[in-house]
Order: sequence, then structure tokens, then C-alpha cells
Amino acid sequence: MNQIPSLKQAESYLLEAQDLNPGKWIAHSRQVGQAAKLIANQHPALDPEISLILGYLHDIGRRSGITDIRHTYDGYQFLIKEGFPDAARICITHSFPTKQVCEVIDRWDAPKKYLRYIQKFLNAIEFNEYDKLLQLCDALAMHNGFVLIEKRLVDAAMRRGINDFTIQRWQITFAIQAEFEEVMQESIYTILDGVEANTFASR
Repeated sequence: MNQIPSLKQAESYLLEAQDLNPGKWIAHSRQVGQAAKLIANQHPALDPEISLILGYLHDIGRRSGITDIRHTYDGYQFLIKEGFPDAARICITHSFPTKQVCEVIDRWDAPKKYLRYIQKFLNAIEFNEYDKLLQLCDALAMHNGFVLIEKRLVDAAMRRGINDFTIQRWQITFAIQAEFEEVMQESIYTILDGVEANTFASR
């Protein structure tokens, strides 16, 4: 995992993206990065700074504008062109835990050739620990802080709806949580500040 930008470069990408397409997704990306760093601190196979960088950049495709599933392809292509394929893959893998393009609820705003490209990419890889870490942390962080996974999943379902893959996606997320907690020998929530307050805050 050496073909990634420096933390300084990742910060620069986020600041540029904030000017191009401001929104809550920037704060969400920072929260995901912080969650990934905190969990990686307790995991022998993960580097905390790499995890932070990947969290910052997982949604960087949103720099291109207000999009749904297309942001995964746009982020991948942006980071590939910048010379960072290890970071680029996270732009795709964080959104497809079942490895099926049709699993997502988001509006189908990507051309079919992009969707075919993503599916071919997913078919050719095995998820590594960083892929799974970012899938987990994406489900732990809202723009205003860390929350119970259940709140994040229900929030997404209420905004976007559900489909035949929803329960499978949830099951995979909880399985990843269990896998990481077994390695860490503690709950992920013990190292994430503010989970209770953020989860049970009034809407």
C-alpha cells in the first residue's frame, strides 16, 4: 500500500474539492478518515496514517459535482491520473461490499460503460484489510461525528430506500465489525469518541 498520496497531498485534494463541490461530504470524509486512523491504531496489519489518507479520499469523486454512484468511478479515475492506484481502488471498493454494481441504492447516473468497468474491476480483486476498513468506517461516520452503525445504515435507507441487496450489505458490515473487533480484542466503539451523543442526538 505504497501508491497513495501523502497526508499533505490528501488534505490539498480535500480543500480543492471543497471549493469545487462544497457540502457535508467533506466533513463526512474527514470523520471517516479519523475513524479509520483510530481503528488502525489498534490493528497490527494496518497503518494509521495510510488509513487516515484513504478515509479522506474515499469520496473524492464528489469533487466533480453532485452525483450519486458516479462518484465512485470519478474518484477512481481522478486518483489513477494522479498516480495513486492504491488510493484509487478505495473509491470503488468502499461502496460495493457485495461486489455487485447493482447492489447500490443511489441513482444510476453513470453511463453503462462505467458500470461495466466497475463490475469488471470488482470481479478481478479480493478485498484487502484497507478495503474492509473503509467499508466499515463509511458506516460509522456521519458529517457531524461517529455513530452506531445501525444509525448510519437506517439513515441511508430512509434517504435512499432499500433493495434486494440491503440486508446482505448490512450483514457484511456487521461481519467486518466482528472481524476487526476480534483482532482488536475490544469494541470499536470504545475508541470512537462521541458515539452515544451523536447517535441519540435529536434530529
